[in-house]
Parts: sequence; structure tokens; C-alpha cells
Amino acid sequence: MKDILIKYMQRFTDLSETELEKIVLDIHVTTFEKGTILLHQGEVPDKCYFILKGCVRQYGVDESGKEVTFNFFTEEQSATIFNQHTNDKASKYSLSCLEESVLVVGDLSIEQDMYDLHPVLETMTRKIIEENIGEMHDDFATFIASTPEERYKALQKKRPELIYRVPQHQLASYLGITPESLSRIKKRLGKAHL
Repeated sequence: MKDILIKYMQRFTDLSETELEKIVLDIHVTTFEKGTILLHQGEVPDKCYFILKGCVRQYGVDESGKEVTFNFFTEEQSATIFNQHTNDKASKYSLSCLEESVLVVGDLSIEQDMYDLHPVLETMTRKIIEENIGEMHDDFATFIASTPEERYKALQKKRPELIYRVPQHQLASYLGITPESLSRIKKRLGKAHL
């Protein structure tokens, strides 16, 4: 599994595969069962994750008790809650494994130690975060300007595997619609392809 991580890291550095293999020796990979809660809403995050295999859902429960899905992280994506800007550092989100998941687990308390041990990691992490933030801004702008049907079509194009891997009520929440609306959209689009 660590070969997936090395391949991913090569996108953000000029280090040789041998040099990356040395870094990866200090990285912890853990398998989590389906349903494992990695982080509960309200907890202070002390770990960050990179998905080698599986699917992790980011969600929250609002004041009325309604569960809202904000994102799904799959292979070669990081699942990290950045909340250092808040006073209490508590997460507004939960992270849960929707499938058995193999994850790189980073300990935020030793993050600086890892950067000191492997200085290139800090630059690599910054580049990864910059890419993720850029994608997030683009996705958010597109989401805001789109109709529910356009959101679903964009999902079909960009992340089609989610349609089959994720429970439909969670997918509907992620798209900002009801499960019934999602069913109608899928039915309408299905008829259009006949």
C-alpha cells in the first residue's frame, strides 16, 4: 500500500523513489473497519489521514439534529480538519469510514518533528494543501452556481464512483438536495439516455 503513497508524493517533489521510501518508513498505515468514527464533532483533532483504500465521510449535525454530509474522501485524498483558526480548536465535523479503509495516519502532535526529520515533507505538505484548497474553491464556486441536476451531472463526471459507493441519502445531502429529489434527477437523466 505504501507504494500508492510514494507515487502520490512524487507529484509534489523531485526526490528519488529511494529517498521517498526512507520517508515512508516513518509513516503509519492503519486499517479501519467500516463504521469507525475517526473524529467526533466537538473533539479537538489530533490526527490527519490520507486514504490509500476506502472512503471517509465528513459530516456534521446541525442545531436541529439534522445530519449534513460535507464531503467524501477516497483513494489518494487527505481527510484533515483544519481548525487552528478557532478559539477552542473543536471540530465542527465528524469523520467516519464508510468502507473498510486503509489510511496513512499522521499525528499532529509530532508534525513538526516529522518536518525536522524530513525537511522536504513541509514543502510537500504545503503544495498538497495548496492544490486541495484550489480544488475546494473551484468545487464550491461551481456548487453555488449550479442547479441540483447540474451538481449531479458534475458528480457523475468528476467522481462517478461515489454514486455506487455511498448511501443515496448521504449522497443527496452532499448535493444539497433531498433523497427524493435525487431519485427524480436520476430517473429523469436515465430517461434522457434511452
